[in-house]
Amino acid sequence: MRTLKLGPSSLDVPVIAVGCMRLDSLDRSEAERFVHAALEEGATFFDHADIYGGGRCEEVFADAIGMNGTVREGIILQSKCGIRPGMFDFSKEHILASVDGILQRLRTDYLDILLLHRPDTLVEPEEVAEAFDELERSGRVRHFGVSNQHPRQIDLLKKYVRQPIVANQLQLSLTNATMITSGFNVNMENEAAINRDGYILDYCRLHDITIQPWSPFQYGFFEGVFLDNPKFPELNAKIDEVAASYGVSNTTIAIAWLLRHPARMQPVIGTMNVGRLRDCCRASEVHLTREEWYALYRAAGNVLP
Repeated sequence: MRTLKLGPSSLDVPVIAVGCMRLDSLDRSEAERFVHAALEEGATFFDHADIYGGGRCEEVFADAIGMNGTVREGIILQSKCGIRPGMFDFSKEHILASVDGILQRLRTDYLDILLLHRPDTLVEPEEVAEAFDELERSGRVRHFGVSNQHPRQIDLLKKYVRQPIVANQLQLSLTNATMITSGFNVNMENEAAINRDGYILDYCRLHDITIQPWSPFQYGFFEGVFLDNPKFPELNAKIDEVAASYGVSNTTIAIAWLLRHPARMQPVIGTMNVGRLRDCCRASEVHLTREEWYALYRAAGNVLP
């Protein structure tokens, strides 16, 4: 498994992050098999959130991996907080309480990375700074990031927060690529030119923030997967053609398309299927050509100006 530096930190991480949002759908033996298959592939970065399964996913993970001191040293744990029923909450009190709960469920003393999970419009950045300082000082969290935030929201945090923002989780896939599309259509009067995110792709590259694409196989907002979907015949034909040329699966190519971008992204995969997990990890070995990358982009229905 190839690695990359996470943001401006010195932390080397696998280029594939294993998302654990659905881990509570597996029974004990299935969860153990899945987690250890990830370890066999060198996919030692596990992404959690306090809301996944109401916290149950973190408990299932700790059991499945057999969490202890030795195991903990060989993995990288990321979790997120800030979403509550019917609201978002970046208050100092909620952040600290959330992290304590996460650590208890994961049976560990520290998180490698904590992300703020979706923006809270009532955020008091001074409180976030106090929470981050306390978490860093106590050793409970080593690195910090955000999720689904645009440049000005990150700048507001950075005005008060001392720690570098190392990652930003954003929705991105072959069929959800507005952050790329708007960059092609600068100064044009068409739908594709609409800037929906403050040019977050360029911002993250300029500020060494690692983009972690979530839902890399989804179209719309959790409407379904585009792979083998009759709604996307041209895209799937091109994916299958490229996959055949490399001797890999269509799953591998969908992830390889993200990894080919020079922003050095770290896709978060959400599959609970061991075979698809291994196919995702194989994308680390595939380097698409420029021609292949653009052909796939166009096949997804995108028109170059």
